[in-house]
Amino acid sequence: MVVCLSGLWRYRNYLIIFFIPLLILPLPLIVGGPEASCGYVIILMALYWCTECMPLAVTGLLPVILFPMMGIMESSEVCNQYMKDSNMLFVGGLLVAIAVEYWNLHKRIALRVLLLVGVRPALLMMGFMGTTAFLSMWISNTASTAMMLPIANAVLKQLCDSEAQPEPEVEESLEARERRLKREAKYLNLDKGMSLSVCYAASIGGTATLTGTTPNLILKGQVDELFPGNEDIINFASWFGFSFPNMVLMLIISWLWLQFMYLGCNMKKSFGCGMNKDGDKEAYGVIKNEYKKLGSMCFAEGCVLVLFVLLVLLWFTREPGFMPGWATVLFNKDRPYVTDGTVAILMSTLFFMIPSQLPRCGGYSEDGMCVCPLKAPPTLLNWDVVQEKMPWNILLLLGGGFALARGSEVSGLSQWLGESLAPLQSIPPFAISFLLCLLTATFTECSSNVATTTLFLPILASMAVAIKLHPLYVMLPCTICASLAFMLPVATPPNAIAFSYGNLKVMDMAKAGFVLNIVGVITINVALNTWGAAMFNLNTFPDWANVTIIHTP
Repeated sequence: MVVCLSGLWRYRNYLIIFFIPLLILPLPLIVGGPEASCGYVIILMALYWCTECMPLAVTGLLPVILFPMMGIMESSEVCNQYMKDSNMLFVGGLLVAIAVEYWNLHKRIALRVLLLVGVRPALLMMGFMGTTAFLSMWISNTASTAMMLPIANAVLKQLCDSEAQPEPEVEESLEARERRLKREAKYLNLDKGMSLSVCYAASIGGTATLTGTTPNLILKGQVDELFPGNEDIINFASWFGFSFPNMVLMLIISWLWLQFMYLGCNMKKSFGCGMNKDGDKEAYGVIKNEYKKLGSMCFAEGCVLVLFVLLVLLWFTREPGFMPGWATVLFNKDRPYVTDGTVAILMSTLFFMIPSQLPRCGGYSEDGMCVCPLKAPPTLLNWDVVQEKMPWNILLLLGGGFALARGSEVSGLSQWLGESLAPLQSIPPFAISFLLCLLTATFTECSSNVATTTLFLPILASMAVAIKLHPLYVMLPCTICASLAFMLPVATPPNAIAFSYGNLKVMDMAKAGFVLNIVGVITINVALNTWGAAMFNLNTFPDWANVTIIHTP
């Protein structure tokens, strides 16, 4: 019996792939209609995404097969959903992030910040969290976590070793043993807190910018798809204006909570790093040596930094909201020709045009030395590097989500869901938002944040239209909550990286993450009902959301 069950477990993915479609097949066969057929596709993809029986990107391609075969959408219309403006924004943002990582600019920024804050435990944790969050705004959460954790471990190990007093080589006294155990317990706690602070800061930091994490782009794509006349309500500047203050608030609360859990309330010890000043200098030296290894900033790093800053400035000033942006004045006088995606692709293309070294009379060898015959220097990026580092699977995931949203609209499933959820109109909006955020934060612990937002957002949009509630009032907070997966190591890659370092237990992450999940839901809803309501005019039902869904039978 045990052998049989073990064999079934090993073949579980095959069983799920073949039996799940058969088990839910009565839905389109018995109920019938395009709404039931679209519901079948959504349920099938949701189960495949949650169980990960197939690669997520492959599951994202199922609408290309199933929608045409079920008569929901033509194949050409389905395929068009896989290359939207949001996908171009994603590609452009990732190309910039790849250039920053390739030339180690992110490491230079991180080490410089740590040199400024010093090695006192509380300030060190604050420095690591702030740096990780800032980097996660522009590069992937996984990359920022993978870079910062080894630095944190090296610094903590140096602090621990330098605090240990050299003992004579005789039998360890009881007092010395107690000191050693106390010191080890102290640094074990500090190591746990620092590891959690880095992975949590990566997830929190990704919510601050539109390109910081994939769910943010899914929201923009879904809003543009479902509400074409939304007047570009979600762009880089508007998202940053709402999410950045919320990110800072969450980061501060997370720092205070982790400090309370792992450093205690002794402010003198937390901010003073004990009494071993020599140990402080040696740990500080670890960071300083790592910074020295980078050498002076080269021409390529300077170019990447300039292009990065220019990209951010162009994003902010394209359509700031409180005044006409440069895109409105120059290009978008009657139609939105230029978008954030246009700017991202423009700036990322420059990485393939600008040389990585200053021109020299004799050309360049592979090690950068001036030689003859004349040879042109390489550009800041080449396609081999991009091919290796670009997560192309996310593009298919994004496209699958947009295809599901479009399929729900044309099949009439969105309208049916909206009518079914109409009784929710009697519930106060803030209660609806709070409960949906809790549901999303719980669901994302056992499913990827991309799959969570892809499945939830079209349903939330239908519900908002049915009860005459501003769509962003529920879609915006739930999108951010999908990134707040703090409780389980498998919930998100940064958690898995932190857990793999060995000192954390599942219960450590669950205890710290449970409180932060609740805190995150509360802070997001506070932000939503204060500056968010003022920015997006959330207290009224906008004209662009008053859409009548026309579907084909």
